[in-house]
Amino acid sequence: MSSNVGTVDRALRVGVGMGLMIGAAAGLVDAWGWIGAVPLLTALYGVCPLYRAVKLSSLEVHQNYRPQS
Repeated sequence: MSSNVGTVDRALRVGVGMGLMIGAAAGLVDAWGWIGAVPLLTALYGVCPLYRAVKLSSLEVHQNYRPQS
């Protein structure tokens, strides 16, 4: 499987995932906070099944890309 989650997207997923899981562990949010494991896993593997299903990617544009003037 090829990666479809970019660097910024991964960082956001880690932050949201950790926030939810810490909130659940501290009792600040319901047990649903443990769903934060999903964004953590997608950040870890760099693959989002939902992105793949809708043919989306948050990867950066290649450095050799030059837009038309």
